[in-house]
Amino acid sequence: MRLHVVTGKGGTGKTTVAASLALALAAGGRKVLLIEVEGRQGIAQLFDCPPLPYEERKVAVAPDGGDVFALAVDPEEAMLEYLEMFYNLRRAGKALNRLGLIDFATTIAPGLRDVLLTGKASEAVRRKDKKGRFIYDAVVMDAPPTGRISRFLNVNAEVAGLAKMGPIRHHADTVMKVLRSPETAVHFVTLLEEMPVQETVDGIADLRTLGLPVGGLMVNMVRQPILPEGDLAAALAGELDIEAIRMGVKAAGVEDDAAEIAQALAAEASDHARRSMLQERELARLADADVPRYELPLLSDGMDLAGLYEFAEELGRQGAA
Repeated sequence: MRLHVVTGKGGTGKTTVAASLALALAAGGRKVLLIEVEGRQGIAQLFDCPPLPYEERKVAVAPDGGDVFALAVDPEEAMLEYLEMFYNLRRAGKALNRLGLIDFATTIAPGLRDVLLTGKASEAVRRKDKKGRFIYDAVVMDAPPTGRISRFLNVNAEVAGLAKMGPIRHHADTVMKVLRSPETAVHFVTLLEEMPVQETVDGIADLRTLGLPVGGLMVNMVRQPILPEGDLAAALAGELDIEAIRMGVKAAGVEDDAAEIAQALAAEASDHARRSMLQERELARLADADVPRYELPLLSDGMDLAGLYEFAEELGRQGAA
């Protein structure tokens, strides 16, 4: 795969997973471009670097060598680039930009905006050096959320009312050729919770209807059971041996309030059992989607740069890169 589009419901860690995937793909000496299209500067925050301009900048060195470059795509700058590429009108475009007409155009025609954003990723995927070699081994796009991903990627339909022929239509056709290529994969990031899983299942179905390539499921913040299966069942049923827990608390050297602590531990075990049951139920729903699944653990200390590398290693180990 050369183009990896990463989507997910808000709050699932979509940008984090996209950045980790870029690191995993770059491992071993490869060169990867990570593209952000929502203007949130989430990539810069993750890699602890200044806000990204509309140019490709190196943001990280991957495990075992390899470079990750990043780009924050600005629709107005992309429009100027488009005008220069197809009409040789960059200077006129800057004048239009000062008048606010470019922002106006992309607002009243959101399909054009999406063509410009996806077009930048498409161009990066196809770009070659003078020797005919690809500049980037892979491109990762931190795409819009799951609820908007089908419309965002289906640029041909979005520009149908704007242009039947000409440069805009040709540009959209070129973008769609890349997006429908067997070298493209759209990955879904989800948590093991009802709403994110439902949006993921619906999003996969929508992409398949449109003939767009579905990649893998990146299941984030997976909590591993910390109790044996029998104890989980007992905790779920409220049948844990409170007296045995109290004795265990005392054996650990806690004499005061051992009974209250035992009750609190039993309640926490019950919550943990319910969470584990919910995870298993949602995993079963995801299994019906019939796509590769990769699981990323819940990091108790939160996400930081070290966590990105930990996730990258895990994705590589599971075969996502």
